[in-house]
Amino acid sequence: MHFDAFDRYHEKESFVHRLDPRVKVVVTIVFIISNALLPDGAWLAFVLAWLFLLMANLLSRLGVAYTFKRSLVALPFALIAITVLFSIPGKPVGSFSIAMWNFVITDAGLLRFVSILIRSWLSVQIALLLVAVTRFPDLIHAFEHLRVPAILTTIVAFLYRYLFVLTDEVFRLLRARESRSAGTAGKRPGGGVLWRARVAGNMAGQLFLRSYERSDRIYNAMLSRGYTGHLYTLNPHEMKSRDYYVTAFAIAIIFIVQMIGRL
Repeated sequence: MHFDAFDRYHEKESFVHRLDPRVKVVVTIVFIISNALLPDGAWLAFVLAWLFLLMANLLSRLGVAYTFKRSLVALPFALIAITVLFSIPGKPVGSFSIAMWNFVITDAGLLRFVSILIRSWLSVQIALLLVAVTRFPDLIHAFEHLRVPAILTTIVAFLYRYLFVLTDEVFRLLRARESRSAGTAGKRPGGGVLWRARVAGNMAGQLFLRSYERSDRIYNAMLSRGYTGHLYTLNPHEMKSRDYYVTAFAIAIIFIVQMIGRL
């Protein structure tokens, strides 16, 4: 198991890739906050925000539709806001019944729901672009430069660094279960539902114990190699004049989009 299974970074020689990671993190956060603050039904502002994303995709040389194709998978998670369709007062535009309950969709609820979907879709796209043009260690060091609490950056860094180890342990447990579950042709190996539930519970417990023991060994190995609680990098991450100009330009565009959305 390798980092490639989790890493979404795409190696390219582009203008966006060469920017300091702090610039990309700050612009991403400002863009997401700006989308969250846009009023419902700010269609022109939503279109301009998407054009900003398309321009960033183009400058990253990943393809204009790179984030568009990959962001659609996250839209179903935004359906958690479906209750706003019939919980906000307004003019009825439709209705449906489930058992003894009758739900009425209002125009205000529909407007809020569509706006939430668009905001979520745009935010997911900018987040996908961030991880595609920035190496994960650079992201961690960008958070450190931006004064994010060290305990948070360290936890996230180790979670990413050893996630593949945990996944490898899961595959080992699955292989061990399959090798001990003999079966005949045409029949599913193993026992019934209760047997499978018991085996799954035992596997979860073993995974916890193995992970705990390995984490202890890894930490002791790190201490023996001089770990003092800080992660170092060969990249100095020095802000250049280009980085300051790009940051100011991007934030200015986002501010203009926010103002247009409020007209």
